[in-house]
Amino acid sequence: MIDVLVAGGGPAGLAAAIHSTLAGLEAVVVEPRTAPVDKACGEGVMPSGVAGLRALGVEAAGRELRGIRYVDGTARAEASFRGPRGLGIRRTELHRALHERALALGVRIVPGKVGEVRQTAGSVTAAGITARWLIAADGLHSAVRRGLCLERPGAAHRRYGLRRHYRVEPWTDFVEVHWSGHGEAYVTPVADDLVGVAVLSRVRRGYDEHLDAFPDLTDRLRGAGATEVRGAGPLLQRARRRVAGRVLLVGDAAGYVDALTGEGIALGLATAEAAVRCLAAGRAPEYERAWARLTRRHRLLTGTLLAASRRPATARLIVPAASRLPPVFPAAVRALQ
Repeated sequence: MIDVLVAGGGPAGLAAAIHSTLAGLEAVVVEPRTAPVDKACGEGVMPSGVAGLRALGVEAAGRELRGIRYVDGTARAEASFRGPRGLGIRRTELHRALHERALALGVRIVPGKVGEVRQTAGSVTAAGITARWLIAADGLHSAVRRGLCLERPGAAHRRYGLRRHYRVEPWTDFVEVHWSGHGEAYVTPVADDLVGVAVLSRVRRGYDEHLDAFPDLTDRLRGAGATEVRGAGPLLQRARRRVAGRVLLVGDAAGYVDALTGEGIALGLATAEAAVRCLAAGRAPEYERAWARLTRRHRLLTGTLLAASRRPATARLIVPAASRLPPVFPAAVRALQ
């Protein structure tokens, strides 16, 4: 019987497997997709996420990020990270680096889906494999979370994301968040000749229609070669709890508020590390409190911004207010580091 079975081979799942191996636990990952796996995301990693990658022994190529800039017409507010920088990185490059590190450490990655999860007092079995523990890192729409009846109904105000890459030289080393009355566009430099542009909105429509709400950004990108559009959502996902017997939920599977603050990767790595730390110490139930502590600031700040952006009139006040209160915006950005 192995120590840890990991459902899902995305960043959080691979991080859980790597941390398990480094802690002396035998880990197996079950993942249906072939590496490297792409996904619609903003592709900006906060400084804490970069530190989390280094703790795993992962160094990935990308563009250094100096901070975050909010833009709405002529109104701007920006803040540099204090200390270490962030990282703009293609999702496929991030996944490749984590995948190679896991394989180098001897982690076994099995193709397939977890399916039904069966538990006893001392073990958990899924995908034909029996382990002492199961870490569910199977993403936003986690089948493990749903199968264990851990879903909580979401609010009516759900949002969706779309992402595309443009073959153009980055014009900034900040993550730029362009605001409109109905959503945001996130510009992240990910290579010397490539930027990712993700749009988030409660309105479900085509990517180009969303981008039309940002004329200055559209002008910058006009004529640039573009990749296909990838989508994700609804983003809001809630879990009743993160520990169910011998199953622990990490990353997006543990619950997700929104991509607005760009902390997805950092939180995925942090919750994976916390889950493994609790297992290695023989204190699995403590993970619930560890998860709440790690995500509390993100949930509070993201929830506040979402509430403010829910109506077009108040959404258009966010950037002007941030620009007129110089100490507040940098403090909020540094709180997310």
